[in-house]
Amino acid sequence: MRAIVINGPMGVGKTTVGRYIADSCAGTAFIDGDWCMDIHPFVGNSETRAMAVDNILHMIDNYRKCSACRQIVLVWLMDDEQTYRRIRQGIEQMQLELRSVTLVCDREHLISRWKNDDRCEWRTEEWLAVSLNSLGYFASADDAFATDDRSVQQIAEAIMQ
Repeated sequence: MRAIVINGPMGVGKTTVGRYIADSCAGTAFIDGDWCMDIHPFVGNSETRAMAVDNILHMIDNYRKCSACRQIVLVWLMDDEQTYRRIRQGIEQMQLELRSVTLVCDREHLISRWKNDDRCEWRTEEWLAVSLNSLGYFASADDAFATDDRSVQQIAEAIMQ
C-alpha cells in the first residue's frame, strides 16, 4: 500500500491535487491534516501540532488495516522539518510505500490561486502574507515540485509516477 504526503504553503493546491488523486484512484483514502487539528477558535502551537501528528498517523494506520483501502493521500501544511519528518517516519514504520512531495509555485501564481479560491475561509489578506512569506522555506525542500504552469491533472500524474 502506498501513502502519498502532499505538503506546501497555503493556497498552492494541496487539497485540490489530493482530492483529484483520491477521486481518480479507487480505494484511496483522503486525509486533510487540518481535520486532525480542528479546534475552534484555531490554536496552532506545539501541543496541538503534536496532537495532530498523532491523529494523522492513527488515521493512516487504520486505513492501512482496511481491506477496502489501497492508497492513502494526506494533504497538510507542514512548515517545520520536525513535523514533516515525524509524519514520514511514522508512515515508514508502518511499512507503507511513501511518496512525499512539497508543492511550490512562484509568488504570482500563488496570489492568483488565492484570489480565485472563494471557498476557503482562510483566504484573507493576512493569511496570504503569511503564505507568501513561507514560499522560500517550501521551495528549499528536497522534494519541492514546481506547479506554476501545470494543470491539476499534470501535477497529480507526476506525483503518481
